[in-house]
Amino acid sequence: MTLALATDIPTTPQLLAPLHKQLGLHDDLALEMFWHMLLARRLDERMWILHRQHEVAFHISGIGHEATQVAAAYALKRGHDFIFPYYRDLCLTLALGLTPRAMMLAMYGKAGEPMSGARQMPAHYSARALNIVSISSPVATQIPQASGMALAMKYQNADQVVMTCFGEGSTAEGDFHEGLNWAGIFKLPVIFLCQNNQYAISSPVEREMPVKNVADRAVAYGMPGVIFDGNDFLEAYRALTQAVARARRGEGPTLLEAKMYRLSPHSSDDDDRTYRSRAEVEYWKQRDPLLLARKYCMENGLLDDARLEEFEQRARQIVDDANEFARNAPYPPPEEALNGVWGELPKF
Repeated sequence: MTLALATDIPTTPQLLAPLHKQLGLHDDLALEMFWHMLLARRLDERMWILHRQHEVAFHISGIGHEATQVAAAYALKRGHDFIFPYYRDLCLTLALGLTPRAMMLAMYGKAGEPMSGARQMPAHYSARALNIVSISSPVATQIPQASGMALAMKYQNADQVVMTCFGEGSTAEGDFHEGLNWAGIFKLPVIFLCQNNQYAISSPVEREMPVKNVADRAVAYGMPGVIFDGNDFLEAYRALTQAVARARRGEGPTLLEAKMYRLSPHSSDDDDRTYRSRAEVEYWKQRDPLLLARKYCMENGLLDDARLEEFEQRARQIVDDANEFARNAPYPPPEEALNGVWGELPKF
C-alpha cells in the first residue's frame, strides 16, 4: 500500500478556478470556514490572557491548528457523524456547534457548563446533541473508543463515520496500535486524524518515533496513510473529504497526518523556551494558518479590508459576551459534586 500525499491527488479539470471551487466549496462556505478560524483564534487568545491574569486556572491552546480543524468540521456531516476530539480541538468543536459561552463556562468552572456540569478540566469538549463524545483525559484513549463506535456503526449499517483526533505523541501509546489494528482488521468507517505539531510537550518528533512520518505506520494496519499541509485549510479539506467519503463507501479507515506547528507553549503551565528556539517559532509563524487563509480569501475576492474589520469586530463582541457571561455566572453549589456519582440505594 503506497503512501499518498493529498497534493498528489488530481483535482477537477477546472484548473483556472480557485481551489475552493475545484473542491466544491462555494464562496460563502469558504468564507465561513475562515470566519470560524478567526473566531477560534480570538477566543483562544482571550483564554490565554485570562490565565495570565489569574482569572482561570488552566488553558491548553489550539493556536496553529485551526486550518486542519475547520476542514475536519466541514468534511463531516455535522450532527450526524461522530467525533472523538482531543484537548486542542477548540476550532473543530466550535465549528461543529459548541458555543463560546459553553467554552468559557468550562474555563471558569461555572454552573450551567453543558459539557460536564463544571466537573471536567477545561478543553474537555463534548456535546451529546452534536455527536461530540466526551474526552478521556489519558492520552490516546479516544483512539480505541472511536474504533469501538465505528464497529457499532458497521453492525447497524449506519450511514455514519467516526473521526478521532490526536497529536503525534499519542502514536507512541498502546491505544494507538490497538485502535488502528482493530479498525484495519474490520475495515471500520473511522478516520484517524493526527495533528502533528512537531512536539509532544517538550519532546521533538525525532525523539517520539523511529520513522519520519506518522502516516508511514498506516501500511502495518492495512489502511492508506495520507500526509497533507495542516496549515492550508483547503488542502486539509481535500484530504479529509476524501477520507470521509472512503469510509462512508465502506472502504475502511484512513490514517491522516496533518503537518503543522504548535505556535503556543504546550499548555499554560509550560515554558517552551526551555526546548525550542524563538527563531524556530518565528519561522513557523510565517506559516500561520490564519494568515494563510486570510491571504487566500483576499486574493480570491472573498474578503476585503472592510469585511475583515467587520469580522474582527464581530469576533470581539462574541468573545467579550462569552467572557462576561462566564465571569458573572455563579459557581455550582458544593453538593453538586455528588450528583451523578452515586446511584440510588436499593430498598429492602
